[in-house]
Amino acid sequence: MAEEEVYRASTYAPVNIAVIKYWGKRDTKLNLPTNSSLSVTLSQDDLRTHTTASCSAQLSKDTLLLNGEGQDISSTRTQACLRELRSLRQQLEAKHATAPKLSQMKLKIVSENNFPTAAGLASSAAGFAALVRAVADLYQLPASPTELSRIARQGSGSACRSLFGGYAGWQMGEKDDGSDSVAYEVAPASHWPAMRAIILVASAEKKDVSSTAGMQQTVATSALFQHRANNVVPKRMNMMEKAMKERDFETFATLTMKDSNNFHACCLDTEPPIFYMNETSRAAVRMCEAINKEAGRSICAYTFDAGPNAVVYYLKDDESSVVGTFKSMLGEKTGWEGPRGQAIKALQKTPEGVEIISEMLKKGVSRIILTGVGDGPRSTNDHLC
Repeated sequence: MAEEEVYRASTYAPVNIAVIKYWGKRDTKLNLPTNSSLSVTLSQDDLRTHTTASCSAQLSKDTLLLNGEGQDISSTRTQACLRELRSLRQQLEAKHATAPKLSQMKLKIVSENNFPTAAGLASSAAGFAALVRAVADLYQLPASPTELSRIARQGSGSACRSLFGGYAGWQMGEKDDGSDSVAYEVAPASHWPAMRAIILVASAEKKDVSSTAGMQQTVATSALFQHRANNVVPKRMNMMEKAMKERDFETFATLTMKDSNNFHACCLDTEPPIFYMNETSRAAVRMCEAINKEAGRSICAYTFDAGPNAVVYYLKDDESSVVGTFKSMLGEKTGWEGPRGQAIKALQKTPEGVEIISEMLKKGVSRIILTGVGDGPRSTNDHLC
């Protein structure tokens, strides 16, 4: 019987790590940012959220299961996304009288991350991008990634960029209703496929100050933040887009590290100060500086989101120098098991004067993740429910 039929769709969605950071909201309800941002979408082969959305007349309420645990689907952010998606489905049903009334059915959403959740690895970005894409596919919406990015943004600001692969931007927009605050593609992954990253997982624990709470504190109390949003970021956006399009890694590296430092300086300028980086994070910064000094140029670039984990970007041709250095001190950690990790040889000679830093990394890094630039969401027939 039609009323017993279960409709479903599944997708994988990627993590993106910003190089020009989003921090601060001009409208907390709509998740409208105080500044634009740019990011690199990472490979779903290494970091991804897998989400299945299903609906049926037999379901009595909407439910959301994340990593096997029930979630509060009544949250404002989740409901904002579902409300927008249902509205688009209703419009489609109004045009096609024979279309099944999926918008009137309750949803069952099951999601799994293959990386730590709420530990500063952009889990909410991948999560809401996967949720929106899966429900959009379930509803067979003819919506573009740009339109879906407007919806995903309301769940998690950075999620809008995870609707695109490669190198993506998020335009802050100017309109009060947020209709022009959307993500866009700067360049596909194929434009600059040599981009790689090693993630040093310094802590898989949940953050003590969430991104949402941290942003509100910073906007309200940091004088440095106002200068960042109004003066620093607009100039860097133009410079970083140019570097991405021209595949200029040295400029990319300089801007990435400067912007990460500026973002965390704003967190420290907040009252009370917010400490997302820790001793291990600072050791990772010093090691990147030592690697670049040894090379005589910038061959790697660190960046930290709202958490202590270091994301270190580099190019494929410099993998032996960058990752080989980290393997020389972190070779016993989890993350080297695959063919790529096994192929990297630990350097026998490391930069001078890094003995103390090396010991700090050995002590503080729990595992590493090797990844690189990747594509946007992928539909799949591998259903979770």
